[in-house]
Amino acid sequence: MSSDTLLHAANFSTLAVCMVLKFPQIFALMRAKSSAGVSLNSLLLELVGFIVFVTYQMYYDYPPPTYLEYPILIAQDAILLLLILHYNGSLRQSLLYTLLLVGGWRLLTVEKWIVDLAMSLCTFISAASKCVQLQCLWRCKDAGQVSALSWAMATYTCMARIYTTTVTTGDMQVLVRFVAMTLLNLWVLLTVLYYQRHGSSSKKED
Repeated sequence: MSSDTLLHAANFSTLAVCMVLKFPQIFALMRAKSSAGVSLNSLLLELVGFIVFVTYQMYYDYPPPTYLEYPILIAQDAILLLLILHYNGSLRQSLLYTLLLVGGWRLLTVEKWIVDLAMSLCTFISAASKCVQLQCLWRCKDAGQVSALSWAMATYTCMARIYTTTVTTGDMQVLVRFVAMTLLNLWVLLTVLYYQRHGSSSKKED
């Protein structure tokens, strides 16, 4: 397979997976009518990371196929945010979160140094979102309504983006981010699978 074909395949598969990446998590919440195990703070940090990343890519006119999935992921995260707030009885806070996120996004493009600084912090923000979710799982010792399938797909897309970034822009900041996100997504996935298996074993014993 030629490098161009492999690049197109990686870009297309990443976009295709991201179009439904959050669906398993969304359906899990709707089915259970509960957000148990899903961290609101983790989701908010992830949203901030996504907004910073896609703004940085657009600001520097990077090829659209390298970031096209992020607007889709932001939309899916917004739906998840509304569901979590709804099941937590805090839906009124959605307006406040919307104003903060939109206002922050507009602020990023005011000056070049702002978007550059935000991108330098983006990896830490996104990493923090995974760590917060891990902390939530460790504290509850239960995967709750966390979807292992969504985390598995997230791991794949980050792995694919390591390749596409390497052969297109070669941006080291972006590359480091995807390597870190791959490892952390995999860690969350394994933790969710562990608690799901542990929970199933406990139910059988009962």
